[in-house]
Amino acid sequence: MAFLQATGLVVALAYLFYDSLLAVFALIPLAAAYLYQWRKERCREKEMQFREQFKDAMQMLASSLRTGYSVENAIREAEKELRPVYPQCCRIREEFERMVHRLDMNMTVEQVMRDFARRVNQEDAKHFAEVFSIAKRTGGDSISILKSSVRTIGDKIEVERQIQTMLAAKNLEFKIMCVIPLGMVLYMRVAFPEFLAVLYGTLPGVLLMSVCLVIYIFAYWLGKRMIRIEI
Repeated sequence: MAFLQATGLVVALAYLFYDSLLAVFALIPLAAAYLYQWRKERCREKEMQFREQFKDAMQMLASSLRTGYSVENAIREAEKELRPVYPQCCRIREEFERMVHRLDMNMTVEQVMRDFARRVNQEDAKHFAEVFSIAKRTGGDSISILKSSVRTIGDKIEVERQIQTMLAAKNLEFKIMCVIPLGMVLYMRVAFPEFLAVLYGTLPGVLLMSVCLVIYIFAYWLGKRMIRIEI
């Protein structure tokens, strides 16, 4: 789908700005940039999903510890509790199944946690693994650490949700503003083709339309930066 979207975008821009199929080949880097941006957005969405899953897993882990399980058995119990909540292909289930497997291979909890944090490469998981390992070695309160980690992750997710809610209207306005310039050019091409004929097929026209395209791309990039707030 992303490849089809990138192809459609390049074809549309080639038609509106250059009226030439040869321009499609010149705009291939733009399609590559679109695919790169699309991949970054999907990765960001996946990270948000995993953060939610990680918070749920930590709540299950803390619940098992409160009932008297050791840390090793609490991880096993959390893996069982995750089964009815998330499908088999879910990332958090795969990670906890791997953790249980490593525990069965007589790896220590500290090693399992560090390996988990290294594998998922997620900030919250790294901080949790580091603090948990220190508390385990020094005899700290594991349950309090888990509760604090869950609360911190939950607060972070809630703040991001509130920000996204506040920016929802701005996102819609941004998408409309991105479509309007292209719609205006398309309208002029269909309704009054003679007005724009001078811009196609001549060197000054190609240069002018190229400048307009660069300005449009820069405005799009700037708009995306303005409506994205990282926590």
